[in-house]
Amino acid sequence: MTTTRRDLLKTAAVGAVGLGLPAVVRGQVPPATPPRQPAWEPRPTPIERAPKSLRILILGGTGFTGPYQVRYALARGHTLTLFNRGRRPKEWPGAVEELVGDRNAGQLDVLKGREWDVCIDNPTSLPFWVRDAGQVLKGKVGQYVFISTLSVYASEREVGADESAPVAEYKGADAMKETQETLRANIEGLYGPLKALSEIEAEKWFPGTTTIIRPTLIVGPGDESDRFTYWPVRLQRGGDVLAPGDGTDIVQYIDARDLAEWTIRMAEARTVGVFNAAGPDFGLTMMEMLLGVRAATTAGPRLHWVPVSFLEQQKVQPWADMPAWVPGTGDMAGFSRRSNARAVAAGLTFRPLAQTALDTRAWYESLPADRRAALRAGIKPEREREVLAAWQATKK
Repeated sequence: MTTTRRDLLKTAAVGAVGLGLPAVVRGQVPPATPPRQPAWEPRPTPIERAPKSLRILILGGTGFTGPYQVRYALARGHTLTLFNRGRRPKEWPGAVEELVGDRNAGQLDVLKGREWDVCIDNPTSLPFWVRDAGQVLKGKVGQYVFISTLSVYASEREVGADESAPVAEYKGADAMKETQETLRANIEGLYGPLKALSEIEAEKWFPGTTTIIRPTLIVGPGDESDRFTYWPVRLQRGGDVLAPGDGTDIVQYIDARDLAEWTIRMAEARTVGVFNAAGPDFGLTMMEMLLGVRAATTAGPRLHWVPVSFLEQQKVQPWADMPAWVPGTGDMAGFSRRSNARAVAAGLTFRPLAQTALDTRAWYESLPADRRAALRAGIKPEREREVLAAWQATKK
């Protein structure tokens, strides 16, 4: 089955950025009562306070991983400032200063004249966003943490490639003129190269103090893409489940909570450099992943492993129809085999797969019925039945 990194990017969502929001400040006011803990979130274990309290600026902070960063940082005793468009108000378990502006429109004035120990840049996929932030924050932050992506790499062929592997080359006219609109129009051609250039821009404005984190597929409660959620939800539904290949292909993912908490600890340690944030810390096969997810269900699903060649004949697509999975051959042999040794050595840890699966399914089941009506990733039920029936017919 021929699959490229570009094909996979077509199924990845890039958040929209609004235009024209005025830059205003929402005050540093703690909620009257702590927000209630979501029913799907297990009671957290006690979090030890950091040796030193940091002033942390988070660009973004209200999307997928951001809220986990905020809650963990507050529990660690840090002082938080968020800068974003103010379109996703949250309740926080402590005082959080919230500054509102729009990076797409160059509205960063509320950041001028301020200083922080660290800035965490979560949402950037455009180089001019980093440039504009650099112009305002240069010399005003002690460390700049840029959340990038494994999609920056030029090739997925090499198994075990580390952070020194070549990155994708931008071939457009002027990267600083690329916008969210042009990125959406050509996401498979621009996403990786623009992220790579954003990394370079970060190093330019914050030399010697930049931390670049390149996550793999980010999963867990709050993932609106359903690219991992499909499996806990589908296996809990039970019955005959289409499973891809022979189960030996390696998969990599990272729980958003593990990524968020490690990012804060990297700031506390003032660790700089480039790191692949991929887990777990061993070669997890697709079969092991699905069996681990199945162990967290009560429905007794029956897994049917269907060869890649037959899936190709049936036009069942890796990653889109079979989320989190790509055949580990040819040009994609190294796709889920990136080295994470440097990140693990820097303290990246991973919670059990069963916990991620249980919490993700519980989060999904807490959503409104209309949101749960159709998963946003994974093969449709009727199509799954058709493919399984066709596969069974070949055995008669």
